[in-house]
Amino acid sequence: MSVLAPKHQRLVLVLVALLVLIAAGMLAAWGLRSQADYFYLPEDIAERPPEPGRAIRLGGVVEPGTLRQLPDGVTIAFMVEGRHGDTIPVRYQGIVPDLFVEGSGVIANGRLTQDGTFQAETLLAKHDENYTPRELEGLTDDAARRTLEESTAGTT
Repeated sequence: MSVLAPKHQRLVLVLVALLVLIAAGMLAAWGLRSQADYFYLPEDIAERPPEPGRAIRLGGVVEPGTLRQLPDGVTIAFMVEGRHGDTIPVRYQGIVPDLFVEGSGVIANGRLTQDGTFQAETLLAKHDENYTPRELEGLTDDAARRTLEESTAGTT
């Protein structure tokens, strides 16, 4: 009967543990692959559209002149435009973020339908680097600074 030396037993134990960790990582990655939202621009969808029903993120700019509210009163429709002029029709039912306006950046989470319309489940409005909160609009730089200092004075 051959018994492994303690040094070899540790080596075998480490190798088995490493294999178990690799297998667990591969199983986790395989299980989560359907949960990942892939980011697409309109030009990506025009070139290589994802299969309908797959969860994706669509990013671009709300094309000016396309934002409209549908007759049900809670659904909006608009076009998302990419860098190269490609557009994707989008529908969204729910509360629209405050910064969501025509010409602004948007990231929509949702799914592409069979007819090529993107059905958004959530909308994230993006602002540019010149964004000013509503409370500070129209104030001079000094007045805005004072207002910020007053509002944060009690938080420190």
